[in-house]
Amino acid sequence: MLLKILLLVLFFAVMIGVGLYCRKTATSVQGFVLGGRKVGSWLTAFAFGTSYFSAVIFVGYAGQFGWKYGMAATWIGIGNALVGSLLAWRVLGRRTRLMTQRLSSATMPDFFGKRFSSNALKVISSIIIFIFLIPYTASLYNGLSRLFGMAFGIDYAWCVIGMAVLTGIYVLVGGYMATAVNDFIQGLIMLVGIAAVVVCVMNGNGGFSAAVASLSQVPCETAPDLSGAFVSFFGPEPLFLLGVVLLTSLGTWGLPQMVGKFYAIRDEDAIRKGTVISTLFAFIVAGGRYSLGGFGRLHSGVIEYTASGKPVFDSIIPSMLATLPDLMIGIVIILVLSASMSTLSSLVLTSGSTLTLDIIVPYSRREMGEKAKINVIRLLILFFIAVSSVLAIIQARSSVTFIAQLMGISWGALAGAFLAPFLWGLYWKRTTPAAVLVSFIVGVGIMCGSMFCTFTGRVFLCPFFSSPINAGVLAMVAGLVIVPLVSLVTKVREPEKVSAMFECYNNKVTVRATDALASAETVSE
Repeated sequence: MLLKILLLVLFFAVMIGVGLYCRKTATSVQGFVLGGRKVGSWLTAFAFGTSYFSAVIFVGYAGQFGWKYGMAATWIGIGNALVGSLLAWRVLGRRTRLMTQRLSSATMPDFFGKRFSSNALKVISSIIIFIFLIPYTASLYNGLSRLFGMAFGIDYAWCVIGMAVLTGIYVLVGGYMATAVNDFIQGLIMLVGIAAVVVCVMNGNGGFSAAVASLSQVPCETAPDLSGAFVSFFGPEPLFLLGVVLLTSLGTWGLPQMVGKFYAIRDEDAIRKGTVISTLFAFIVAGGRYSLGGFGRLHSGVIEYTASGKPVFDSIIPSMLATLPDLMIGIVIILVLSASMSTLSSLVLTSGSTLTLDIIVPYSRREMGEKAKINVIRLLILFFIAVSSVLAIIQARSSVTFIAQLMGISWGALAGAFLAPFLWGLYWKRTTPAAVLVSFIVGVGIMCGSMFCTFTGRVFLCPFFSSPINAGVLAMVAGLVIVPLVSLVTKVREPEKVSAMFECYNNKVTVRATDALASAETVSE
Protein backbone atom coordinates (compact mmCIF):
# COMPACT_ATOMS: atom_id res chain seq x y z
CA MET A 1 0.00 0.00 0.00
CA LEU A 2 2.83 2.39 0.88
CA LEU A 3 4.49 1.72 -2.48
CA LYS A 4 1.28 2.46 -4.39
CA ILE A 5 0.71 5.67 -2.42
CA LEU A 6 4.28 6.83 -3.07
CA LEU A 7 3.82 6.24 -6.81
CA LEU A 8 0.64 8.32 -6.77
CA VAL A 9 2.22 11.17 -4.81
CA LEU A 10 5.20 11.27 -7.19
CA PHE A 11 2.88 11.26 -10.19
CA PHE A 12 0.78 14.12 -8.81
CA ALA A 13 3.86 16.17 -7.93
CA VAL A 14 5.27 15.87 -11.45
CA MET A 15 1.96 16.87 -13.08
CA ILE A 16 1.58 19.99 -10.92
CA GLY A 17 5.26 20.88 -11.34
CA VAL A 18 4.88 20.81 -15.13
CA GLY A 19 1.85 23.08 -14.91
CA LEU A 20 3.77 25.63 -12.86
CA TYR A 21 6.77 25.44 -15.17
CA CYS A 22 4.63 26.09 -18.28
CA ARG A 23 2.66 29.00 -16.86
CA LYS A 24 4.84 31.52 -18.74
CA THR A 25 3.51 30.18 -22.07
CA ALA A 26 -0.12 30.81 -21.07
CA THR A 27 -0.11 34.60 -21.04
CA SER A 28 -1.95 35.01 -24.39
CA VAL A 29 -4.94 33.29 -25.96
CA GLN A 30 -2.78 31.72 -28.68
CA GLY A 31 -0.31 30.56 -26.03
CA PHE A 32 -2.98 29.21 -23.67
CA VAL A 33 -5.02 27.41 -26.34
CA LEU A 34 -2.38 26.41 -28.94
CA GLY A 35 0.99 26.79 -27.23
CA GLY A 36 1.81 29.62 -29.64
CA ARG A 37 1.74 27.11 -32.55
CA LYS A 38 5.30 26.12 -31.59
CA VAL A 39 4.80 22.58 -30.32
CA GLY A 40 7.34 20.06 -31.62
CA SER A 41 6.98 16.55 -32.99
CA TRP A 42 7.34 14.50 -29.80
CA LEU A 43 4.96 16.62 -27.74
CA THR A 44 2.35 16.81 -30.50
CA ALA A 45 2.54 13.09 -31.29
CA PHE A 46 2.19 12.08 -27.65
CA ALA A 47 -0.57 14.65 -27.08
CA PHE A 48 -2.45 13.14 -30.03
CA GLY A 49 -1.94 9.58 -28.82
CA THR A 50 -2.76 10.12 -25.16
CA SER A 51 -5.90 12.10 -26.03
CA TYR A 52 -6.89 9.22 -28.31
CA PHE A 53 -6.54 6.35 -25.85
CA SER A 54 -8.33 7.01 -22.58
CA ALA A 55 -9.31 4.76 -19.67
CA VAL A 56 -12.62 4.17 -21.46
CA ILE A 57 -10.70 2.24 -24.11
CA PHE A 58 -8.33 0.51 -21.69
CA VAL A 59 -11.01 -0.74 -19.29
CA GLY A 60 -14.32 -0.60 -21.17
CA TYR A 61 -13.63 -1.08 -24.88
CA ALA A 62 -10.74 -3.53 -24.43
CA GLY A 63 -12.84 -5.65 -22.10
CA GLN A 64 -16.03 -5.48 -24.14
CA PHE A 65 -14.61 -6.06 -27.62
CA GLY A 66 -11.97 -8.50 -26.43
CA TRP A 67 -14.79 -10.58 -24.94
CA LYS A 68 -16.85 -10.40 -28.14
CA TYR A 69 -14.14 -10.91 -30.76
CA GLY A 70 -11.25 -12.62 -28.95
CA MET A 71 -7.79 -12.18 -30.48
CA ALA A 72 -9.37 -10.55 -33.54
CA ALA A 73 -9.93 -7.46 -31.35
CA THR A 74 -6.26 -6.70 -32.08
CA TRP A 75 -7.47 -5.48 -35.50
CA ILE A 76 -9.05 -2.53 -33.69
CA GLY A 77 -5.62 -1.49 -32.40
CA ILE A 78 -4.09 -1.95 -35.84
CA GLY A 79 -6.84 0.18 -37.39
CA ASN A 80 -6.30 2.85 -34.73
CA ALA A 81 -2.62 2.97 -35.65
CA LEU A 82 -2.93 2.93 -39.45
CA VAL A 83 -6.15 4.90 -40.00
CA GLY A 84 -6.62 6.82 -36.75
CA SER A 85 -2.97 7.90 -36.51
CA LEU A 86 -0.89 7.40 -39.67
CA LEU A 87 -3.53 8.42 -42.22
CA ALA A 88 -4.90 11.16 -39.96
CA TRP A 89 -1.48 12.81 -39.83
CA ARG A 90 -0.83 12.34 -43.53
CA VAL A 91 -4.23 13.53 -44.73
CA LEU A 92 -5.08 16.23 -42.16
CA GLY A 93 -1.89 17.33 -40.42
CA ARG A 94 -0.21 19.64 -42.90
CA ARG A 95 -3.37 21.12 -44.46
CA THR A 96 -4.97 21.74 -41.07
CA ARG A 97 -1.90 23.60 -39.84
CA LEU A 98 -1.70 25.76 -42.99
CA MET A 99 -5.40 26.57 -43.33
CA THR A 100 -6.03 27.32 -39.65
CA GLN A 101 -3.02 29.60 -39.54
CA ARG A 102 -4.23 31.36 -42.71
CA LEU A 103 -7.66 31.87 -41.10
CA SER A 104 -6.22 32.68 -37.65
CA SER A 105 -8.47 29.92 -36.34
CA ALA A 106 -7.95 28.39 -32.90
CA THR A 107 -10.97 26.05 -32.72
CA MET A 108 -12.96 23.81 -35.06
CA PRO A 109 -16.12 25.99 -34.90
CA ASP A 110 -13.99 29.03 -35.71
CA PHE A 111 -12.65 27.14 -38.73
CA PHE A 112 -16.19 26.44 -39.95
CA GLY A 113 -17.21 30.05 -39.37
CA LYS A 114 -14.28 31.57 -41.29
CA ARG A 115 -13.83 28.92 -43.97
CA PHE A 116 -17.51 29.12 -44.97
CA SER A 117 -18.16 32.77 -43.99
CA SER A 118 -20.97 31.74 -41.67
CA ASN A 119 -21.44 32.70 -38.03
CA ALA A 120 -24.40 30.32 -37.90
CA LEU A 121 -22.16 27.32 -38.61
CA LYS A 122 -19.75 28.47 -35.92
CA VAL A 123 -22.48 28.76 -33.31
CA ILE A 124 -24.19 25.48 -34.26
CA SER A 125 -20.93 23.51 -34.17
CA SER A 126 -20.06 25.09 -30.81
CA ILE A 127 -23.40 23.95 -29.39
CA ILE A 128 -22.88 20.42 -30.71
CA ILE A 129 -19.45 20.30 -29.04
CA PHE A 130 -20.86 21.69 -25.80
CA ILE A 131 -23.65 19.09 -25.68
CA PHE A 132 -21.66 16.00 -26.60
CA LEU A 133 -18.27 16.66 -24.96
CA ILE A 134 -19.65 16.88 -21.41
CA PRO A 135 -20.93 13.27 -21.27
CA TYR A 136 -17.84 12.16 -23.18
CA THR A 137 -15.74 13.86 -20.50
CA ALA A 138 -17.73 12.22 -17.70
CA SER A 139 -17.08 8.78 -19.19
CA LEU A 140 -13.35 9.15 -18.60
CA TYR A 141 -13.80 8.57 -14.88
CA ASN A 142 -15.57 5.24 -15.34
CA GLY A 143 -12.45 3.17 -15.81
CA LEU A 144 -10.99 4.36 -12.52
CA SER A 145 -13.63 3.21 -10.06
CA ARG A 146 -13.00 -0.53 -10.13
CA LEU A 147 -9.23 -0.20 -10.34
CA PHE A 148 -9.00 2.21 -7.42
CA GLY A 149 -11.41 0.11 -5.42
CA MET A 150 -9.27 -2.95 -6.09
CA ALA A 151 -5.98 -1.24 -5.21
CA PHE A 152 -6.89 1.14 -2.38
CA GLY A 153 -10.45 0.51 -1.26
CA ILE A 154 -11.12 4.22 -1.85
CA ASP A 155 -14.63 5.47 -2.55
CA TYR A 156 -15.19 6.25 -6.24
CA ALA A 157 -16.26 9.84 -5.52
CA TRP A 158 -12.87 10.67 -3.99
CA CYS A 159 -11.11 9.19 -7.03
CA VAL A 160 -13.16 11.43 -9.31
CA ILE A 161 -12.59 14.54 -7.20
CA GLY A 162 -8.84 13.93 -6.92
CA MET A 163 -8.41 13.40 -10.64
CA ALA A 164 -10.55 16.44 -11.48
CA VAL A 165 -8.68 18.74 -9.10
CA LEU A 166 -5.24 17.63 -10.27
CA THR A 167 -6.12 17.96 -13.97
CA GLY A 168 -7.73 21.34 -13.34
CA ILE A 169 -4.62 22.70 -11.62
CA TYR A 170 -2.14 22.04 -14.39
CA VAL A 171 -4.52 22.94 -17.24
CA LEU A 172 -5.62 26.21 -15.61
CA VAL A 173 -2.07 27.24 -14.80
CA GLY A 174 -0.12 26.09 -17.86
CA GLY A 175 -2.70 25.82 -20.63
CA TYR A 176 -1.99 23.80 -23.77
CA MET A 177 1.77 23.58 -23.25
CA ALA A 178 1.36 22.10 -19.77
CA THR A 179 -1.14 19.64 -21.24
CA ALA A 180 1.29 18.70 -24.03
CA VAL A 181 4.27 18.20 -21.71
CA ASN A 182 2.22 16.18 -19.24
CA ASP A 183 0.79 14.17 -22.14
CA PHE A 184 4.37 13.29 -23.11
CA ILE A 185 5.16 12.08 -19.59
CA GLN A 186 1.85 10.24 -19.34
CA GLY A 187 2.46 8.70 -22.76
CA LEU A 188 5.79 7.26 -21.63
CA ILE A 189 4.03 5.76 -18.60
CA MET A 190 1.39 4.26 -20.88
CA LEU A 191 4.00 2.71 -23.19
CA VAL A 192 5.94 1.08 -20.36
CA GLY A 193 2.83 0.15 -18.41
CA ILE A 194 0.92 -1.57 -21.22
CA ALA A 195 3.97 -3.60 -22.26
CA ALA A 196 4.58 -4.74 -18.68
CA VAL A 197 0.92 -5.60 -18.09
CA VAL A 198 0.61 -7.69 -21.27
CA VAL A 199 3.74 -9.66 -20.38
CA CYS A 200 2.57 -10.30 -16.81
CA VAL A 201 -0.93 -11.40 -17.83
CA MET A 202 0.43 -13.73 -20.52
CA ASN A 203 2.83 -15.27 -18.02
CA GLY A 204 -0.07 -15.75 -15.62
CA ASN A 205 -1.84 -17.81 -18.30
CA GLY A 206 1.18 -20.04 -18.96
CA GLY A 207 2.67 -17.95 -21.76
CA PHE A 208 1.32 -16.77 -25.10
CA SER A 209 1.12 -20.19 -26.77
CA ALA A 210 -0.66 -21.78 -23.82
CA ALA A 211 -3.10 -18.85 -23.60
CA VAL A 212 -3.93 -19.15 -27.31
CA ALA A 213 -4.45 -22.89 -26.98
CA SER A 214 -6.80 -22.37 -24.03
CA LEU A 215 -8.72 -19.63 -25.83
CA SER A 216 -9.18 -21.86 -28.88
CA GLN A 217 -11.20 -24.28 -26.74
CA VAL A 218 -13.72 -21.65 -25.60
CA PRO A 219 -17.07 -22.05 -27.40
CA CYS A 220 -18.71 -19.01 -29.01
CA GLU A 221 -22.40 -18.26 -28.45
CA THR A 222 -22.80 -16.20 -31.64
CA ALA A 223 -20.95 -18.68 -33.89
CA PRO A 224 -21.41 -22.16 -32.36
CA ASP A 225 -20.34 -23.93 -35.57
CA LEU A 226 -17.04 -22.05 -35.81
CA SER A 227 -14.29 -24.01 -34.08
CA GLY A 228 -11.75 -21.81 -32.30
CA ALA A 229 -13.79 -18.69 -33.04
CA PHE A 230 -11.88 -16.48 -30.60
CA VAL A 231 -8.49 -17.23 -32.14
CA SER A 232 -9.68 -17.00 -35.76
CA PHE A 233 -8.31 -14.30 -38.08
CA PHE A 234 -11.39 -12.05 -38.10
CA GLY A 235 -13.22 -13.45 -35.08
CA PRO A 236 -16.82 -14.68 -34.84
CA GLU A 237 -18.47 -11.45 -36.10
CA PRO A 238 -16.21 -9.79 -38.71
CA LEU A 239 -18.81 -7.28 -39.95
CA PHE A 240 -19.46 -5.90 -36.47
CA LEU A 241 -15.70 -5.87 -35.84
CA LEU A 242 -15.26 -3.74 -38.97
CA GLY A 243 -17.77 -1.23 -37.57
CA VAL A 244 -15.74 -0.87 -34.37
CA VAL A 245 -12.52 -0.41 -36.36
CA LEU A 246 -14.06 2.31 -38.53
CA LEU A 247 -15.66 4.29 -35.70
CA THR A 248 -12.64 4.21 -33.39
CA SER A 249 -10.17 4.88 -36.23
CA LEU A 250 -11.77 7.10 -38.87
CA GLY A 251 -13.83 8.82 -36.19
CA THR A 252 -10.78 10.64 -34.81
CA TRP A 253 -10.69 12.71 -38.00
CA GLY A 254 -13.81 14.56 -36.89
CA LEU A 255 -13.18 14.96 -33.14
CA PRO A 256 -12.33 18.58 -32.26
CA GLN A 257 -9.96 17.64 -29.42
CA MET A 258 -7.96 15.42 -31.79
CA VAL A 259 -7.86 17.66 -34.86
CA GLY A 260 -6.93 20.57 -32.61
CA LYS A 261 -3.50 19.01 -32.08
CA PHE A 262 -2.61 19.78 -35.71
CA TYR A 263 -3.32 23.49 -35.18
CA ALA A 264 -0.34 23.78 -32.84
CA ILE A 265 2.37 21.96 -34.85
CA ARG A 266 5.56 23.97 -35.19
CA ASP A 267 6.91 23.08 -38.67
CA GLU A 268 7.26 20.48 -41.42
CA ASP A 269 9.89 18.52 -39.52
CA ALA A 270 7.50 18.18 -36.59
CA ILE A 271 4.80 16.80 -38.88
CA ARG A 272 7.13 14.28 -40.49
CA LYS A 273 8.50 12.97 -37.21
CA GLY A 274 5.18 13.24 -35.42
CA THR A 275 3.53 10.97 -37.99
CA VAL A 276 5.99 8.16 -37.26
CA ILE A 277 5.97 8.64 -33.47
CA SER A 278 2.19 8.80 -33.23
CA THR A 279 1.74 5.67 -35.34
CA LEU A 280 4.23 3.64 -33.32
CA PHE A 281 2.63 4.86 -30.10
CA ALA A 282 -0.78 3.71 -31.31
CA PHE A 283 0.54 0.30 -32.38
CA ILE A 284 1.97 -0.36 -28.92
CA VAL A 285 -0.75 1.15 -26.73
CA ALA A 286 -3.89 0.31 -28.72
CA GLY A 287 -2.55 -2.99 -30.02
CA GLY A 288 -1.47 -4.00 -26.53
CA ARG A 289 -4.79 -3.04 -24.94
CA TYR A 290 -7.01 -4.87 -27.39
CA SER A 291 -4.79 -7.95 -27.58
CA LEU A 292 -4.89 -8.09 -23.77
CA GLY A 293 -8.68 -7.83 -23.79
CA GLY A 294 -8.82 -10.63 -26.33
CA PHE A 295 -7.88 -13.11 -23.60
CA GLY A 296 -10.62 -11.92 -21.24
CA ARG A 297 -12.63 -15.14 -21.60
CA LEU A 298 -9.83 -17.05 -19.89
CA HIS A 299 -10.86 -15.18 -16.73
CA SER A 300 -14.60 -15.84 -17.02
CA GLY A 301 -14.65 -17.45 -13.59
CA VAL A 302 -13.67 -14.28 -11.72
CA ILE A 303 -15.43 -11.46 -13.58
CA GLU A 304 -18.80 -10.00 -12.58
CA TYR A 305 -22.11 -10.88 -14.22
CA THR A 306 -25.51 -9.18 -14.32
CA ALA A 307 -28.64 -10.81 -12.92
CA SER A 308 -29.43 -12.07 -16.43
CA GLY A 309 -26.04 -13.78 -16.71
CA LYS A 310 -24.38 -11.28 -19.05
CA PRO A 311 -20.78 -10.25 -18.25
CA VAL A 312 -20.11 -6.79 -16.82
CA PHE A 313 -17.60 -5.64 -19.41
CA ASP A 314 -15.99 -3.01 -17.17
CA SER A 315 -15.06 -5.77 -14.72
CA ILE A 316 -13.09 -7.88 -17.21
CA ILE A 317 -9.79 -5.97 -17.35
CA PRO A 318 -9.69 -5.22 -13.57
CA SER A 319 -10.35 -8.93 -12.89
CA MET A 320 -7.49 -9.90 -15.17
CA LEU A 321 -5.17 -7.54 -13.26
CA ALA A 322 -6.30 -8.34 -9.72
CA THR A 323 -3.71 -11.11 -9.21
CA LEU A 324 -0.71 -9.05 -10.35
CA PRO A 325 2.04 -8.12 -7.85
CA ASP A 326 1.55 -4.88 -5.88
CA LEU A 327 4.18 -3.04 -7.92
CA MET A 328 2.42 -3.95 -11.15
CA ILE A 329 -0.96 -2.90 -9.75
CA GLY A 330 0.58 0.45 -8.82
CA ILE A 331 1.88 0.81 -12.37
CA VAL A 332 -1.57 -0.05 -13.73
CA ILE A 333 -3.17 2.63 -11.54
CA ILE A 334 -0.72 5.26 -12.84
CA LEU A 335 -1.27 3.95 -16.37
CA VAL A 336 -5.05 4.37 -16.19
CA LEU A 337 -4.71 7.73 -14.43
CA SER A 338 -2.40 8.89 -17.23
CA ALA A 339 -4.82 7.69 -19.90
CA SER A 340 -7.77 9.42 -18.22
CA MET A 341 -6.10 12.71 -17.30
CA SER A 342 -4.48 13.23 -20.69
CA THR A 343 -7.82 12.89 -22.47
CA LEU A 344 -9.67 14.87 -19.79
CA SER A 345 -7.27 17.81 -20.09
CA SER A 346 -7.65 17.84 -23.87
CA LEU A 347 -11.45 17.73 -23.71
CA VAL A 348 -11.90 20.48 -21.12
CA LEU A 349 -9.41 22.74 -22.89
CA THR A 350 -11.26 22.19 -26.17
CA SER A 351 -14.65 22.80 -24.56
CA GLY A 352 -13.61 25.92 -22.65
CA SER A 353 -11.79 27.56 -25.54
CA THR A 354 -14.55 26.76 -28.05
CA LEU A 355 -17.35 28.22 -25.95
CA THR A 356 -15.30 31.32 -25.10
CA LEU A 357 -13.81 32.18 -28.48
CA ASP A 358 -16.74 31.16 -30.67
CA ILE A 359 -19.79 32.27 -28.68
CA ILE A 360 -19.00 34.44 -25.64
CA VAL A 361 -16.34 36.75 -27.14
CA PRO A 362 -18.09 37.44 -30.51
CA TYR A 363 -21.40 38.25 -28.80
CA SER A 364 -19.99 40.13 -25.82
CA ARG A 365 -21.16 43.74 -25.49
CA ARG A 366 -17.74 44.95 -24.42
CA GLU A 367 -14.31 44.44 -25.95
CA MET A 368 -12.36 41.72 -24.16
CA GLY A 369 -8.59 41.81 -23.80
CA GLU A 370 -6.26 38.82 -23.81
CA LYS A 371 -6.28 38.46 -20.03
CA ALA A 372 -10.07 38.61 -19.87
CA LYS A 373 -10.44 35.96 -22.57
CA ILE A 374 -8.04 33.63 -20.79
CA ASN A 375 -9.89 34.11 -17.50
CA VAL A 376 -13.21 33.26 -19.16
CA ILE A 377 -11.65 30.12 -20.69
CA ARG A 378 -10.37 29.15 -17.25
CA LEU A 379 -13.79 29.63 -15.68
CA LEU A 380 -15.40 27.45 -18.35
CA ILE A 381 -12.73 24.78 -17.88
CA LEU A 382 -13.65 24.71 -14.20
CA PHE A 383 -17.30 24.45 -15.17
CA PHE A 384 -16.72 21.52 -17.53
CA ILE A 385 -14.59 19.68 -14.99
CA ALA A 386 -17.17 20.22 -12.23
CA VAL A 387 -20.16 19.16 -14.34
CA SER A 388 -18.45 16.07 -15.75
CA SER A 389 -17.35 15.05 -12.23
CA VAL A 390 -20.87 15.38 -10.88
CA LEU A 391 -22.29 13.38 -13.80
CA ALA A 392 -19.74 10.61 -13.22
CA ILE A 393 -20.58 10.39 -9.51
CA ILE A 394 -24.36 10.45 -10.17
CA GLN A 395 -24.02 7.66 -12.70
CA ALA A 396 -21.99 5.50 -10.31
CA ARG A 397 -24.35 5.99 -7.33
CA SER A 398 -27.77 5.81 -8.93
CA SER A 399 -29.77 3.93 -11.49
CA VAL A 400 -29.57 6.80 -13.98
CA THR A 401 -28.74 5.18 -17.32
CA PHE A 402 -29.30 8.17 -19.61
CA ILE A 403 -25.81 9.52 -18.95
CA ALA A 404 -24.06 6.25 -19.76
CA GLN A 405 -26.06 5.78 -22.95
CA LEU A 406 -25.41 9.35 -24.06
CA MET A 407 -21.68 8.74 -23.57
CA GLY A 408 -21.93 5.88 -26.03
CA ILE A 409 -23.20 8.13 -28.85
CA SER A 410 -20.96 11.16 -28.16
CA TRP A 411 -18.11 9.93 -30.37
CA GLY A 412 -20.46 9.01 -33.22
CA ALA A 413 -22.34 12.32 -33.08
CA LEU A 414 -19.20 14.47 -33.11
CA ALA A 415 -17.45 12.46 -35.82
CA GLY A 416 -20.65 12.12 -37.86
CA ALA A 417 -21.30 15.85 -37.80
CA PHE A 418 -17.76 17.19 -38.30
CA LEU A 419 -15.60 14.68 -40.18
CA ALA A 420 -16.99 15.21 -43.68
CA PRO A 421 -17.28 19.03 -43.69
CA PHE A 422 -13.84 19.44 -42.12
CA LEU A 423 -12.15 17.07 -44.57
CA TRP A 424 -13.93 18.41 -47.66
CA GLY A 425 -13.42 21.96 -46.42
CA LEU A 426 -9.65 21.45 -46.34
CA TYR A 427 -9.42 19.87 -49.78
CA TRP A 428 -12.26 21.19 -51.97
CA LYS A 429 -13.01 24.84 -52.71
CA ARG A 430 -16.47 23.90 -53.96
CA THR A 431 -17.68 22.80 -50.49
CA THR A 432 -20.66 24.98 -49.52
CA PRO A 433 -22.12 26.17 -46.19
CA ALA A 434 -25.41 24.42 -47.00
CA ALA A 435 -23.60 21.09 -47.33
CA VAL A 436 -21.88 21.62 -43.97
CA LEU A 437 -25.19 22.38 -42.27
CA VAL A 438 -26.81 19.27 -43.76
CA SER A 439 -23.88 17.19 -42.48
CA PHE A 440 -24.38 18.61 -38.96
CA ILE A 441 -28.10 17.76 -39.07
CA VAL A 442 -27.65 14.26 -40.50
CA GLY A 443 -24.78 13.28 -38.19
CA VAL A 444 -26.45 14.41 -34.99
CA GLY A 445 -29.87 13.24 -36.23
CA ILE A 446 -28.70 9.67 -36.88
CA MET A 447 -27.13 9.35 -33.43
CA CYS A 448 -30.13 10.92 -31.67
CA GLY A 449 -32.39 8.55 -33.58
CA SER A 450 -30.24 5.64 -32.47
CA MET A 451 -30.41 6.84 -28.86
CA PHE A 452 -34.20 7.25 -29.01
CA CYS A 453 -34.67 3.73 -30.34
CA THR A 454 -32.38 2.37 -27.63
CA PHE A 455 -34.49 4.05 -24.92
CA THR A 456 -37.79 2.87 -26.38
CA GLY A 457 -36.65 -0.64 -27.25
CA ARG A 458 -37.18 -0.17 -30.97
CA VAL A 459 -34.96 -1.19 -33.88
CA PHE A 460 -33.12 1.71 -35.54
CA LEU A 461 -33.36 1.27 -39.35
CA CYS A 462 -32.33 -2.40 -39.15
CA PRO A 463 -30.79 -4.69 -36.51
CA PHE A 464 -27.24 -3.97 -37.74
CA PHE A 465 -27.57 -0.22 -37.10
CA SER A 466 -29.22 -0.68 -33.71
CA SER A 467 -25.70 -0.70 -32.29
CA PRO A 468 -24.48 2.87 -31.53
CA ILE A 469 -21.12 1.83 -32.98
CA ASN A 470 -22.60 0.97 -36.37
CA ALA A 471 -24.92 3.99 -36.23
CA GLY A 472 -21.83 6.16 -35.77
CA VAL A 473 -20.21 4.61 -38.84
CA LEU A 474 -23.41 5.29 -40.81
CA ALA A 475 -23.32 8.94 -39.70
CA MET A 476 -19.71 9.35 -40.87
CA VAL A 477 -20.22 7.64 -44.23
CA ALA A 478 -23.45 9.57 -44.83
CA GLY A 479 -21.63 12.84 -44.25
CA LEU A 480 -18.81 11.94 -46.65
CA VAL A 481 -21.41 11.29 -49.37
CA ILE A 482 -23.85 14.09 -48.57
CA VAL A 483 -21.35 16.98 -48.42
CA PRO A 484 -20.16 16.73 -52.06
CA LEU A 485 -23.65 15.98 -53.37
CA VAL A 486 -25.24 18.98 -51.64
CA SER A 487 -22.29 21.17 -52.59
CA LEU A 488 -22.85 20.42 -56.27
CA VAL A 489 -26.41 21.80 -56.15
CA THR A 490 -25.78 24.79 -53.87
CA LYS A 491 -23.68 27.92 -54.19
CA VAL A 492 -20.27 28.71 -52.72
CA ARG A 493 -20.35 31.84 -50.59
CA GLU A 494 -17.74 34.45 -51.66
CA PRO A 495 -15.75 32.24 -54.12
CA GLU A 496 -12.96 34.84 -54.51
CA LYS A 497 -12.39 34.80 -50.76
CA VAL A 498 -12.29 31.00 -50.76
CA SER A 499 -9.71 30.98 -53.57
CA ALA A 500 -7.56 33.36 -51.54
CA MET A 501 -7.78 30.99 -48.56
CA PHE A 502 -6.50 28.06 -50.63
CA GLU A 503 -3.47 30.07 -51.75
CA CYS A 504 -1.88 29.12 -48.42
CA TYR A 505 -1.23 25.68 -49.96
CA ASN A 506 0.65 27.23 -52.90
CA ASN A 507 3.19 29.26 -50.95
CA LYS A 508 6.74 28.30 -51.95
CA VAL A 509 9.18 27.20 -49.27
CA THR A 510 12.87 26.36 -49.38
CA VAL A 511 13.92 22.88 -48.28
CA ARG A 512 17.18 20.95 -48.19
CA ALA A 513 18.18 18.75 -51.13
CA THR A 514 17.97 15.71 -48.83
CA ASP A 515 14.24 16.38 -48.43
CA ALA A 516 13.37 17.14 -52.08
CA LEU A 517 15.39 16.39 -55.22
CA ALA A 518 15.94 19.25 -57.64
CA SER A 519 15.91 18.79 -61.44
CA ALA A 520 19.15 18.00 -63.27
CA GLU A 521 19.14 21.47 -64.91
CA THR A 522 18.83 23.21 -61.57
CA VAL A 523 21.68 21.15 -60.08
CA SER A 524 23.96 21.94 -63.02
CA GLU A 525 23.28 25.63 -62.66
